[in-house]
Amino acid sequence: MYCVFGLVMSYKNIKILDLLSSCKICPRKCGVNRLKDEKGFCQAGTEIKIYNLHLHHGEEPIISGTKGSGTIFFSHCNSRCVFCQNYMFSQLGEGVENSIDFLADAMLGLQNKGAHNINLVTPTHYSIQIIQAVKIAKEKGLKIPIVYNTNGYELSEMIDLLNGIVDIYLPDMKYNSEESAVKYSSMPGYVSYNRASVKRMYEQVGELVCEDGIAKRGIIIRHLILPNGLSGTRGIMEFISRELSPNVHMSLMSQYYPVYNASVHPEINRQITKNEYEEAIDAMEQYGLENGWIQDAPSDDDRNTFLGENFNLNI
Repeated sequence: MYCVFGLVMSYKNIKILDLLSSCKICPRKCGVNRLKDEKGFCQAGTEIKIYNLHLHHGEEPIISGTKGSGTIFFSHCNSRCVFCQNYMFSQLGEGVENSIDFLADAMLGLQNKGAHNINLVTPTHYSIQIIQAVKIAKEKGLKIPIVYNTNGYELSEMIDLLNGIVDIYLPDMKYNSEESAVKYSSMPGYVSYNRASVKRMYEQVGELVCEDGIAKRGIIIRHLILPNGLSGTRGIMEFISRELSPNVHMSLMSQYYPVYNASVHPEINRQITKNEYEEAIDAMEQYGLENGWIQDAPSDDDRNTFLGENFNLNI
């Protein structure tokens, strides 16, 4: 038990620890008492389990910059993506449990190493602890932006709690179909929860603001293209353009690779084709989404080669 849990902390008139005593901080609303280390769907308890933290150079250029993004990879996840490339820690739970004070000090350590930002990867199930850690770190001198790098399976009311904590939202919009969200990621209600929370993120931080080529505030929406149109790219682009703004920065990702349990589903047991990727780009252009990044287009002759995470074409 952390010393901070001995206090009743209030944030915006809400006793945030109560949200862990009957956990309802993501759409699953499991209701377990995480203060007593009960485990719900995500398998996260009271302590913050971290797989790795380092200066990361594989994000979008304005996140990684020249010095790297101070990235913290959290263990566990509130989804079960059958194709997850991070399954060793997101699904299998590898990592080390640490305190809120450790997390705060880790942020300061990454800042001292020159990180452009603190990049919280898969943070949803630790959002309460993150709020506390950021407050502690800021009191100790943390000044760089906080990036909330999420799968997008969020509650809009939790995004409200992150107002003033998070500077840059980096959400996925994975699916335009509830059927696909359940079948491939076990995320019931994903489309409605995802759209409501992304709208709240956009209302909170607005379009991207940069200084000297480095993001300081705003939203970047990531979209991973799945084979056979199963991510519903066109519908997602339409939503972003009409409900947010065609000026929103997009990160269109071609890196899908069938790992973990993807082989159970023949329709996604391959990389995307060049034609599938070109169709996704056409959808972006159709809805006027011209800001952001795309990855290398896959080659139909070499679909079994992993494409990596290098974003190299500004659109």
